[in-house]
Amino acid sequence: MDALKQEYLHVPVLLEEVVRELDPQPGQIVCDCTLGGAGHSAALARRLAPDGLLVGIDQDDMALNAARDRLDNENPSVEKVLLKGNFGDLDDLLVKAEIPGVDCFLFDLGVSSPQLDIGERGFSYHEDAPLDMRMNPGEHNTTAAEVVNNYSEADLARVLRTYGDERHARAIARRIVMERQKEPIRTTLRLAQIVRDAIPARDRRHGGHPARKSFQAIRIEVNHEMEALDRGLRAAVRWLNPGGRIAVISYHSLEDRMVKHVFSEMAQGCICPPDMPVCVCGHVPIIKVNTKRPLVASEEEVALNPRSRSALLRVATKLDTSDV
Repeated sequence: MDALKQEYLHVPVLLEEVVRELDPQPGQIVCDCTLGGAGHSAALARRLAPDGLLVGIDQDDMALNAARDRLDNENPSVEKVLLKGNFGDLDDLLVKAEIPGVDCFLFDLGVSSPQLDIGERGFSYHEDAPLDMRMNPGEHNTTAAEVVNNYSEADLARVLRTYGDERHARAIARRIVMERQKEPIRTTLRLAQIVRDAIPARDRRHGGHPARKSFQAIRIEVNHEMEALDRGLRAAVRWLNPGGRIAVISYHSLEDRMVKHVFSEMAQGCICPPDMPVCVCGHVPIIKVNTKRPLVASEEEVALNPRSRSALLRVATKLDTSDV
């Protein structure tokens, strides 16, 4: 277990930018909705002493154990509440923990480095393992194998196109259905080979591993990631204290579009037609978007941590609507 915990001591992405933009103060409450190995949380917790509170959420027991050890070691004086669950259930988690309100929220989306690196979790197309891809294997029943072997060709194509932006979605779905009729697809490397064989040779020469987009799409489908993200973002804004901030790091365009859409919707004011003499919609902005364009990693950070290359950070501030 010690070796597995060590795997979670990964380098947090955009750490300097996250701490600067959230700017937590002593005595405040910070909620890290994607705790992981507590790379971000450890730095944020240092700003909360002596009487602040750090709330950490993760659905992975390994991550929670690693985070607890790190925070106990690096931030022993800061009170912490670690919760097992998915940020899509943020309302329930915070109610049960009796959190009164939150000053800073952080979402660091995507699969953590250890989950990718531990082959038996079934996320990787580089190592042979059972097709799993569940973030929380103990409670979530649907596996990648069930998606691959049970979805119709049309549904598989929809998943690959919508969640992976895969231009060869129909061809890949057709090949998957053909191959599973011979024998169920149970392992990561077999699926990766099927995807590779379905893509024309000319298109396999660029864009990284041919199965990358398909594995991303299936992982998102298995874990209902986009639905959870929408619920989690909206819940976080509700829980923010006036003046509180929310920071979201995304790693692909689908996630970033969701964050941008939710932020834009909540930052919008009156939606009455322009020719209305007075506002009758009653729509008022709830947040102010701080980042017109997402913040990205510096060249120095990318050189040290290549996984930061695709990271996009968006930040918003909760407005005080009590007088509106």
